[in-house]
Amino acid sequence: MKTTASRILAPFAAFAVAASLTACGGSDEPSSSSAGTVTAWIYPVIADDKAGTAYWGQIEKDFEAANAGTDLKIELQPWLNRDEKLATAFSGGKGPDVVLLNPDQVPQYVRNGSLAPVDKVVEPAKDKFLPGAVKALTVDGKAYAAPIYHTVTTTMYNKKLLDQAGITTPPQTWDEIKAAAPKLKAAGVATLDYSASPTATLNLNFYPLLWQAGGRVFSEDGKKAAFNQAPGVEALTFLTSLYSEGAIPKAALTNGNVIADQPLGKQQVAMGFTNTPADAKTVATTWGAGNVIIGLPLKGEKQVGFGLPGGLSVNAASKNLAGAEKFLSFMIDPQQVVSLGSASGFLSPRTDAKVPAKDAEAEKFAAALEYAYPGEPNPAARQVMSLLAVELQAALTGKKTPQQALDDAAKQADDLLARQR
Repeated sequence: MKTTASRILAPFAAFAVAASLTACGGSDEPSSSSAGTVTAWIYPVIADDKAGTAYWGQIEKDFEAANAGTDLKIELQPWLNRDEKLATAFSGGKGPDVVLLNPDQVPQYVRNGSLAPVDKVVEPAKDKFLPGAVKALTVDGKAYAAPIYHTVTTTMYNKKLLDQAGITTPPQTWDEIKAAAPKLKAAGVATLDYSASPTATLNLNFYPLLWQAGGRVFSEDGKKAAFNQAPGVEALTFLTSLYSEGAIPKAALTNGNVIADQPLGKQQVAMGFTNTPADAKTVATTWGAGNVIIGLPLKGEKQVGFGLPGGLSVNAASKNLAGAEKFLSFMIDPQQVVSLGSASGFLSPRTDAKVPAKDAEAEKFAAALEYAYPGEPNPAARQVMSLLAVELQAALTGKKTPQQALDDAAKQADDLLARQR
């Protein structure tokens, strides 16, 4: 048993946990395992460095006690540059036996043959998982990751600022946000927090609004962009109108999903719509716990918020596939699912293993889980985000109309998708 870790500062962008985290990083050299060893790359799902090291160290001990003859080595990795490091390891036929992945990462590694199907692990417990948890980690009918936790985002309001504007019921729909904006402006604050920095994941800004409008990022077959259709234009028009009226802070252009650094955290804006349990704990120290209100995801044509499962995948080149599968089976067991959720603050991907809510806010986030949508897995998902983010900024600053910006992004995305077929 060996847990390797070194301290570096890395943003938790991909999991949509909007906070600046101190992460653990393993060796820069790709790992390779002998027949009796299982190496796993795990990322900072537990925000506190010391607590994460202790938790995964105990997992190593417990797994080895239950699986005599197998040496588990968990290497705690940083989020920063994780795809580059993992791709390099996979391309060299090395890398860990097991790696923690998000749904938008899985398709690209399946396409290049880096992952082995894990249906043997998932199938016995498949009916115990949330319907979307396994589906989000499935490609062409095969599961390529076993869910071990689930994230969720939802609305968060500053009660003090709403009270100052005479708003007694927090805005829960797009129309209610539009109606509240003039009152909040008169009270000297903005209405809706937003992160438009090109470094911010669209899963925590534009995409939830697109889904709420009834739109999609990609066509059903995944071969074309769909975000420039009517729902996408409606969502971006909603955003640009609020921005031009001052209901979204001008700082949105550089905001990057870090709550403490944003107007919402600084009490300059009344609400956010893609906030996490970690965000709620962060602002409670400055707003006062009584001023933190957690609601359900916003409602447009649909009521939906962003949330995704984190899953463990198996390296197709592993020298110990059987040992890797045993580790996955160990981690999806209800006992481990609950222990990880309790340590990380995330929710359970299983219906038969609930993570105990520590407070009223945690219960509200748990209630939002039924509206959580993980997005549309596509091998080009990350690249399309980068293309679209630039055009969204052009629309917000008035350089292009919403339709022009989305059409320009769609043309680039379609060219990219065509080259990758």
